[in-house]
Amino acid sequence: MGQSHFYAMLSRMKYINRWGLMNNIKYENISEHSLQVAVIAHCLVLIHNKRFGGNLNAERAALLGIYHDSTEIITGDMPTPIKYFNPDIKSAYKKIENTAADKLISMLPDDFRNDMEQIIKANGNNDAIIEKFVKAADKFSALIKCIEEIKMGNTEFLKAKEATENALHDMNMPEVKVFEDEFLSSFYLSLDEQD
Repeated sequence: MGQSHFYAMLSRMKYINRWGLMNNIKYENISEHSLQVAVIAHCLVLIHNKRFGGNLNAERAALLGIYHDSTEIITGDMPTPIKYFNPDIKSAYKKIENTAADKLISMLPDDFRNDMEQIIKANGNNDAIIEKFVKAADKFSALIKCIEEIKMGNTEFLKAKEATENALHDMNMPEVKVFEDEFLSSFYLSLDEQD
């Protein structure tokens, strides 16, 4: 068996900063972001299962959250306003992401490839359903970043916060409402206020 570079490449997630078009007080990389998305996706699926009678795999949601931006190791973080500027750019970027995913998967030993393709491309059983929770978690992570920047006095994130809140509400997911009501307000508090 030859050398595999996959996990060494994944460790480079810490070098890819997010929010490239914004003036950041504290930079956030995709490694930090992916962990937060994984934790929140897990929580959202738990809410779905416990409060709304669902039967989805919360651990799968966390796993998809960990890898949801892994292709950005190759592509970099494309700012949302550019990525979704028009349908042509969105379609082209989707192709680039798929090519980057294929490149990452090709770095794995043959016997790992199918398993990891189902994670990186989120194409396993029930993944289409679970993906909406990962997308909501991704939005919550963005909202939390906005909250943190605004708390530090950075008004550059005010419009992004409003747009992200609207995007979350537009998802029409009861799990989103529960997370907002029960967990989100704590992100506005200082450590001493969280006792």
